[in-house]
Amino acid sequence: MPNPAPTLTRSLTLRSVVLFGLAYMTPIIVLGTYGVVADSTHGAVPTAYLLALGAMIFTAHSYGKMAKAHPVAGSAYTYVRRSIDSRVGFLVGWATLLDYFFLPMVIWLIGGAYLQAEFPSVPFWVWIVGFIALTTALNIRGIKTAERVNDLLMIFQILVVGLFALLCLRHVFQHDGATGLVSATPFANHATTLAGISAGAAIAAYSFLGFDAVTTLTEETVQPQRTLPRAILLIAVIGGGIFVAVAYTTQLAHPGYHFTDSSSAAFEIAKTVGGDLFSSMFLAGLIVAQFASGIAAQASTSRLLYAMGRDSVLPRKVFGRLHPKYHTPAVNILLAGAVGLIALRLSVATSTSFINFGAFTAFTFVNFSVIATFVRERRAGRRPALWSYVLLPAVGAVVDLWLLVHLDGKAITLGLCWLALGVCYLVYLTRGFRKAPPEMTFDEGAPPAAEPQPVR
Repeated sequence: MPNPAPTLTRSLTLRSVVLFGLAYMTPIIVLGTYGVVADSTHGAVPTAYLLALGAMIFTAHSYGKMAKAHPVAGSAYTYVRRSIDSRVGFLVGWATLLDYFFLPMVIWLIGGAYLQAEFPSVPFWVWIVGFIALTTALNIRGIKTAERVNDLLMIFQILVVGLFALLCLRHVFQHDGATGLVSATPFANHATTLAGISAGAAIAAYSFLGFDAVTTLTEETVQPQRTLPRAILLIAVIGGGIFVAVAYTTQLAHPGYHFTDSSSAAFEIAKTVGGDLFSSMFLAGLIVAQFASGIAAQASTSRLLYAMGRDSVLPRKVFGRLHPKYHTPAVNILLAGAVGLIALRLSVATSTSFINFGAFTAFTFVNFSVIATFVRERRAGRRPALWSYVLLPAVGAVVDLWLLVHLDGKAITLGLCWLALGVCYLVYLTRGFRKAPPEMTFDEGAPPAAEPQPVR
């Protein structure tokens, strides 16, 4: 009698899943983008993070509902496809693909900006090309790199972020005494406007990306339909709490929004509050985190493109091929690296907005998916809670749309062009909407998708 096929072990508890999600979010990123958020909000960074946190809490609630209803991988793409329509799901997945393309670029851009601040004599392009060349070579060779949940990396990040906040508080205490530690000025000042806070929150939301990544752990989580919804909400709340607290202490130490270079503002503040030694430690922590994130992001992008090629969502002969020696999607890895070169012509604010266009599109439609589930359940004779399945998702969708329209203008234009291209490609794939679009599978060993079937 043959031995049964091995299966994943359900061993992850709520605590394990929450720690994974927090590590995936990379807590130090709040300092990586601090300057551009401060510039957008005119010195009210904590308020921008509070608004972003509000949006994420409502959206996390919706992700929890959908994770419970559809305990499979695929996240927003799968939720929208199963709850609303396969074609809408395809377009949400297409919009999310923009995130994957630009995420490695943003990571390399932030790392390059901070390295240039420390070594201004070195041309900026050297850092960008260096990041891309090294991570591309590692990913093509298939070297196994540690996940961002690696305990040492996570502990190092927390220590750096915590020490940064404490040094900021010490700096304020030395100059203004204990009364200076409590102030409303970091949240609002004479230059604060709703439009500025909204624009800042649209950028700050970049720090939250990844709170939904724990849905990939469904098959390894104990009682996933109960654990994952709670974990997603806790990750958003805890992560948001860290971001608001760090933004508050940093804004206290450096009131206003004027920096030598907003793209590397936290490095400037680190040198002010901690001197050269701490600024070097801070730079090391940020670069290590960015380098590890860049490897993971580029690998994830190439893996998604490979899955789309394997399932004939993208041309299989190009995207569905593996390197004959290293067995990695080398063409896709090179493509992700080539896209990263665009960083040479973009700012951190604009590039993060590109990512957030796809993210807010996905977030909005996940909220809509919960409402669609409510309608479907009512038609089936069941009575889900109105506040949980309609009111909260509706608020989440409205806030996500509000932040979407406050993104950088270039990002909105590119995002809409990307969606228009997706519609054209969808028309081609479905032969004028006469067939359902191919469905992506997320199993490493999944066979190629079958030919599209007629729309029912």
